[in-house]
This record gives sequence, structure tokens and C-alpha cells, in this order.
Amino acid sequence: MQQVLQQLSELYGPSGREDAVVSFLRQEVADYAADIRSDALGNLIVRAKAGTEGGKRVMLAAHMDEIGLIVNHIDEKGFLRFGPVGGIFPLTLTGQRVRFASGLTGVIGLEPVESPSDAKMPKMYIDVGARNREEAEQLVRVGDIACMDRHFVAQNGRAIGKAMDDRAGCAVLVEVLRALQHSPHDVYAVFTSQEEVGLRGATTSAYGLAPELAIAVDVTGTGDTPEARPMAVALGKGPAIKIMDGGMLAHVGVKELLIRVAESHQIPYQREVLLGGTTDARAIQTSRSGVPAGTVSIPTRYVHTASEMVDLDDVVHAVRLLVALLEGPIDL
Repeated sequence: MQQVLQQLSELYGPSGREDAVVSFLRQEVADYAADIRSDALGNLIVRAKAGTEGGKRVMLAAHMDEIGLIVNHIDEKGFLRFGPVGGIFPLTLTGQRVRFASGLTGVIGLEPVESPSDAKMPKMYIDVGARNREEAEQLVRVGDIACMDRHFVAQNGRAIGKAMDDRAGCAVLVEVLRALQHSPHDVYAVFTSQEEVGLRGATTSAYGLAPELAIAVDVTGTGDTPEARPMAVALGKGPAIKIMDGGMLAHVGVKELLIRVAESHQIPYQREVLLGGTTDARAIQTSRSGVPAGTVSIPTRYVHTASEMVDLDDVVHAVRLLVALLEGPIDL
């Protein structure tokens, strides 16, 4: 599990540029898949070998993309101006390294400002070491997208990386496919594209699959750091079963099913109410004539930064919860 999570976390894969993640996941799940295909939006749709055609059609979704920065101008001195791809906190950017698809590395700089509150994105630039615009354009062009460039670190049972959102969810789905021996249901693991820019992959893949039950696996914030906004989620206390977030109310039957399974298998879990943000479940829930949908969340500190932190036990327990659910009857 840890090795898969590390490899996933370090891959380049901002929204709309998930090809490297798709290639890696295809190899990882090949032995556990009855069928693997991609759709027009770049979703990777895996039908589990362990499932059957007789039960409910169940969709598990985890998004492959990560936040990024898109170049929108190159000035005469060779510095790159940029905009966000997904939700970016400017305060976290200064001095960060970024990486383009080519492997080119840049450093984010900041024009002189009067105070930290003035550190806005229009005052920032990416420095790739070019001496002028012509030299910079030999390395990068307007429209190229960079992601954060940080190595994975595991220590004290926790993992830190640049793209736990949502490569942690992708790792969970890989391990579910690996661990699932038999299911009475027709199980699909969908690795979705472009979640960070509007849940786009989940929208199209859910329409195509028309699932009878859907569970998104994504990250959520925590309330366990100094003076954090109050939230009843912490690292190391189990995956969080979503009740509500900024975009959806979880289907009551799905939420209660997840809780029943967790309690009957003695799997630690937490209840999640997230006041802002949402997951692929929102798009899936409203697909076609509606889908009973919920979310299993991996508690994560420092979401949407270059150093997102998860507890490895929470990831393992999320796998246990989903495998137990898929092996049993689904009664909503």
C-alpha cells in the first residue's frame, strides 16, 4: 500500500493532464480487472474481476488529477506568469518548486510586497532560470501546466506528499481491487479526471455507467491542528463517513450502510460534516435520474498544499470498509 501511494503521489498529473497516472494505474489493476477502458474525458473505468453481473452495479470513484498552475504569459526577462488550475492558496506558493510535464523545474517567486496579505497570484512568477523570453520559450510555452514538485515522505505512521488529494483515494481503489475476492455485485472502480476543475470526469463516467450505488473516495480536512476551525475529524481515528459537505447531502441509506458495515466489522470510523468543498459524489448523485451516493473520506492535513499529510492506518481502514461493504448484501 505505502509503495503504491508513494508512486502515485509523485506522478505528474494536474487536471486534464492525467496520462501518467492512467498508465501507472492500468498496470497496477490489470490482474484484478475483467475489463479496463478509458472514455473521451480520460476517465479510467475498471470492472472488477471479483464481481458478478447479478447484483447491484456499484461505482467507486477516486479522482486522479491534482491542483496545478497554468502559464498565461512569459515576460521579456523570461519569467512565467500563471493562473490556477483548481483551488490554490497563494500564501503557500512562494519558494515552492514546480514541475512541468517535460520534467522542467521552476521556482515560484514573488514581487516585493508591503505585507504577507499582499502576496497575491498576479504578483507571483515562475523562474525556470531563463535569461530572456526567447530562452524561456525554448523550455515552456503559454498553456503549459505545472504541478508541485515534492517527494513522498513516510514517518511515524503518517505519509506526506504533494498529491494525497486524491492519489490516496486512488491507492484505496487499487487495494480494494486487489483484496476483493468475491462480490455479489457488479463492481466498477472509476479513476476520474478533472475533479479539481469541476467534477467533470465523474459527471461523464457516471452518466455512462448508470450505477445503482456510488461511493466517492476522497480526502477531507481535519480539526486536529493548533487553533484549527472546529471539525470532528482527526488523523488516525479511521476514515470519515460523509454526512454533508458544501455540495451535497449524502444519501441517508448509503451513509447508514457504511456505518453499519464499519461497526459490524469493528472498523474505526468518523462522521464528517464538511462546511466547504465537495467530491465526485455530488456529480454522480445528480446523474441521469439520480444515484444513491456517499463518500468515504481520508482525513488529511494541509489539503491543497505541496505537503498534504495522511495517516496510513486511515487509508488501510478505508480499504477494509469498502471491501467489507462489497462482499455483503446492499440494502438501502
